[in-house]
Amino acid sequence: MKLSPIILHGRTVRLEPLAAGHHTGLERCGAEAEVWRWTGFLRADPRESVRGWCATLGAMQARGEAVAFAIVEVASGTAVGGTTLFDYSAANRRVEIGYTWVARRAWRTAVNPEAKWLLLRYAFETLGCGRVQLKTDARNERSQAAIARIGAVREGVLRSHLVMPDGFVRDSVMFSVVAAEWPGVKERLRQLMNRGSAA
Repeated sequence: MKLSPIILHGRTVRLEPLAAGHHTGLERCGAEAEVWRWTGFLRADPRESVRGWCATLGAMQARGEAVAFAIVEVASGTAVGGTTLFDYSAANRRVEIGYTWVARRAWRTAVNPEAKWLLLRYAFETLGCGRVQLKTDARNERSQAAIARIGAVREGVLRSHLVMPDGFVRDSVMFSVVAAEWPGVKERLRQLMNRGSAA
């Protein structure tokens, strides 16, 4: 099966393939520098960070290399962040979740856990993946804790993995969930969604 744009419906959020109509709302919700601190999109003006994210992920999506999603709150219809499926290999039954960010007001709510639940469910139950991987900056302890909290396994560190906009050479921590672990992770995410907190 090919990785192609799809809408994923949840109770709290809906994941919509990134489109030009999302850009203004994303600029509004991503207008805080802390949201971009550990990403490759950090700029002095957070609105430029959002624009860079939209341009980069929009281009990847246009080339068929990724499906970038706007994370939209169901209740308000407002975009509150973005996330992406990429590095998909049908032959190896693998995909990565990344380039994820959410507005500060949505931190430690059901937004991120449900977005992860929708993406992981799609990867394992529709795409038939055997592995879903996630990476984060080794300095980003909050992100690492959030990924571990859902039950993903920390596999190790990719040393000198990325050069950041300020020239810093970043180490990345790799996590994964494999198919045999998905039922347990699915239940953990359900609990986090019901409590309304996680990442």
